[in-house]
Amino acid sequence: NPIYITIREELSLLPERRAMDTEGLLFPKTKSKKKRKKHHASIIPCNRKGVCYLCKRHTYTHEHHIFDGANRSRSEEYGLKVYLCVECHETGKEAVHICARTKKYLERIGQQEFEQQIGNREEFMKIFGRNCL
Repeated sequence: NPIYITIREELSLLPERRAMDTEGLLFPKTKSKKKRKKHHASIIPCNRKGVCYLCKRHTYTHEHHIFDGANRSRSEEYGLKVYLCVECHETGKEAVHICARTKKYLERIGQQEFEQQIGNREEFMKIFGRNCL
């Protein structure tokens, strides 16, 4: 008869893992906590989770950062994001990730709201590296 043991029993047979003592080392490691990212609320008006910003349907929505690539983290930092349904975000003919016209439309709205609520055009161009208006 084969002997079956549970995973818990198998793990208990392994040698105990302990943290390495770094005292006395030339370059001791310091314990540091991972920084948590702050998720800022959107500054775009009439934008709420569960309602698509573009087609206004009440449905499941994705959070879309208006400025992508290298500017994605800046978009998050300044609240330049909108909620979009799957069709307007990824799969539709005029989805923001497919249609350049839709992407530019949202970028213009993002810049306008930035200039109204946060700073001026020069500051926007300094942060995002371009003028969308």
